[in-house]
Amino acid sequence: MNSNLNTQETEGMLEILRKICLALPEAVEIVDGFGHNTFKINGKSFVISGEKRLSFKSDRETQEILLEKEYFYKTPYIGHHGWVSIDHPTEELWDELTDLIQEAYLRAAPKRLVKKWMGLHHK
Repeated sequence: MNSNLNTQETEGMLEILRKICLALPEAVEIVDGFGHNTFKINGKSFVISGEKRLSFKSDRETQEILLEKEYFYKTPYIGHHGWVSIDHPTEELWDELTDLIQEAYLRAAPKRLVKKWMGLHHK
């Protein structure tokens, strides 16, 4: 039963992630060689999801700020590139995570898409 609950939890998080990530222009979802759902823009990853973990691309300054919060931690293997992870994100964190995911997308997106995004969301 616990395994089933974990599957439901993972699928629920994945559905939320898909709604956020795939709403971003030209974002795609792939399953990588490790079985992680990876969201990419122009071949560059900006969100990786596996099991109950959500990881996203950040910059070093933002990463330092996030690591001061108890629920974020440096992503194994790629944290030195600014990646941040969270396990079992709770419902009340999704507004913050949505903003962080959009920032991750903008870090990975080509300039033309960043310009398009800024034009649509900052008028």
